[in-house]
Amino acid sequence: MSIGGIGGVSNVSSYLKNPGESTVKQPGRKSSPAECETCKERKYQDGSDEMVSFKSASHISPEASASRVRAHEQEHVSNAYKEAAQKNGEVLQASVSLKTAICPECGRSYVAGGETTTQIKYYNEENPYQQDKKATDSLLYTGMNVDLAC
Repeated sequence: MSIGGIGGVSNVSSYLKNPGESTVKQPGRKSSPAECETCKERKYQDGSDEMVSFKSASHISPEASASRVRAHEQEHVSNAYKEAAQKNGEVLQASVSLKTAICPECGRSYVAGGETTTQIKYYNEENPYQQDKKATDSLLYTGMNVDLAC
């Protein structure tokens, strides 16, 4: 195979078996990234009880793992905001952490998974303790900002 018009480069197929992946086997590794069976067979699956992507195991390439896992974890954050809005709540905190790993076969780094942590504060107006707190606060704040000049 030859490619014309790229500065005289020819016979590129022997160098690019899988574009973007190295065919060089690193010392102490079983295979090169382009030939790694572990990376080709790796599957991701969500273990939460929410309706999000990856409920059934799916393959993600190591190159795309960071963006796909980040997008998946963002679904959990979006769900937290929707839930808070529907149930008279407020999202106090939402954070996402991505976990990375190194493939034992080829030595390539990839995003192995992620975790989303959210804190939602719900307001319950029917709760007697909440009603008592509001009544106490109203007694405390009544008269604090009085203009006596009138």
